[in-house]
Amino acid sequence: MPWRGAKAPEEKPTLGFQVWEWIESYCVIPDGMYEGEAYIISEEQRQFILNFYALKETAQPFDFERKKNDASRVWVYDRGGQLVAPQKWGKGPFSAAVILAEAYGPVLFDGWDANGEPVGRSWPTPHIQVTAVSEDQTDNVWRVLLPMITLGTLSYDIPDTGIGRINLPNGGLIEPVTASARSRLGQRITFVVEDEAHDWDKKNGGRKLADTQRRNLAGTGGRFMETGNAWDPNQESVAQQTFEKENGVYKLMLHGGPGSINNKRERMRVLGRIYEHSWWVDTERISSEIDTLLERGELAQAERFFMNRIVPGEDYAFDIKAWRKLIRPGYQPTDGALITIGIDGARYQDALAMVATEVDSGHQFVLGIWERPPEADEDYEHPMDEVDGVLEDAFNRFDVWRVYIDPGSTVANILPWVEKWQGRFGDRRVISWLMTRPKPTAYMIRHYTAAISSGDLTHDGNELFTEHIRNARRKATTVQDEDSRVMHVISKESPNSKKKIDAAAAGALSWEARGDAVADGATATSGYEDPRIMCAQCGHLRRHHVPECRARPQGHCLSYVERDL
Repeated sequence: MPWRGAKAPEEKPTLGFQVWEWIESYCVIPDGMYEGEAYIISEEQRQFILNFYALKETAQPFDFERKKNDASRVWVYDRGGQLVAPQKWGKGPFSAAVILAEAYGPVLFDGWDANGEPVGRSWPTPHIQVTAVSEDQTDNVWRVLLPMITLGTLSYDIPDTGIGRINLPNGGLIEPVTASARSRLGQRITFVVEDEAHDWDKKNGGRKLADTQRRNLAGTGGRFMETGNAWDPNQESVAQQTFEKENGVYKLMLHGGPGSINNKRERMRVLGRIYEHSWWVDTERISSEIDTLLERGELAQAERFFMNRIVPGEDYAFDIKAWRKLIRPGYQPTDGALITIGIDGARYQDALAMVATEVDSGHQFVLGIWERPPEADEDYEHPMDEVDGVLEDAFNRFDVWRVYIDPGSTVANILPWVEKWQGRFGDRRVISWLMTRPKPTAYMIRHYTAAISSGDLTHDGNELFTEHIRNARRKATTVQDEDSRVMHVISKESPNSKKKIDAAAAGALSWEARGDAVADGATATSGYEDPRIMCAQCGHLRRHHVPECRARPQGHCLSYVERDL
């Protein structure tokens, strides 16, 4: 017990010792061969508690008359704590023990005694939520919380337990909550466990759930305890944001040190270190689980779940960290610049995206991304007239060398529009580029991946574009390159996934067209010109309009006639 004494490891006063002793006095092991025996806190858990309940030297107690608890004046970590540990480490039972301490234990600062030691007391009416993005995830904590009460002496103090809520005799409440339970997210809560936060993101409602709960905690002086495994950095989860960006949070992430997961001896050394104080864990069994994941080709998952390492999933198509470093804020190609355009999507089932690339600089910018609104009717279709206008405007403003379009293969494909655009701009300029062809598509994705990794391209930072880049997964093909390596195309994480990737495909198409332009030696004065499309008024080709024509966006230069020269 290296920190036994009046202060936490950072030489701060703490209520952690009282909380620790309360847990070991009242909480029991919820399952297994030691079911019902006293719950003994491990070294890392003790470290978390001592720091989580660390007090400021100038801490002031709860003002019962004004019913005000100003967490910023009390706690060193006034917002909460984050615990990142591998699977089987015991995050569920530990969370349950801290929940019970917050429900009944001395977790509220009540002043200093005659010896200058902190004094704790319980919340008058605690309201605690066990939260996750799904009911299955809340079970991780809830299914050990109930037996931790019923198998020990707390059953006399907390007799009213149930599957959906635990009513406390002091008028308090413990309840499980998911992201979908919006009506229960506006309550005055005092403590929250946010479980499996490495899986919380914007798409599944996790980001909104975390923001809502943390605002509610700020109003009561309460705090959160966030738990989870090491995250996938491509997913941009709540856990990652908490760790990298949020202040006022105590962060404990377990490390097993260096060692290859593929080398059995090194792996066992790492597991021995990371599970050193988790006496209930059989590291040989964990190693066997790792072997199973490695046999399935899921190395990144094994690293995150059992080695607690932040490793991107190997199935992501693009390096999102590298992508974010390529933002070129404020840059916009000048009128008349030579560009290429990529278009991918469908009229209503998928998103529809249009991305341009400046040939000279390699800068990509979004012309438009259209996604189906959540409240859309069944007969919704993307505003194709608007899409048409955006492409028309691009031809008016820039020198468009090529447009590569995947028309799609479903009933909602955009083939009719591709044919219209070919008729208007020329079929040598608007190209139907089918991504159903494995070999050329695999090479296209390889070129785009390499450009992102090497920094050859820049982009405008459009967040929806970035989201589609992050959503794209690798899909193996039967195609092999010149070194006999399997090549990949991109796909959604599942056929029915709501996470769209169409802008990523449009970006890849645009970049492929740009590569062809560079290989062809195209410049702003040598690109292919379709002589059939002339300005009806001045007789010039689009990119050679006289200034008077360019200055009239609603004028005659938006009308073209086909005629022989």
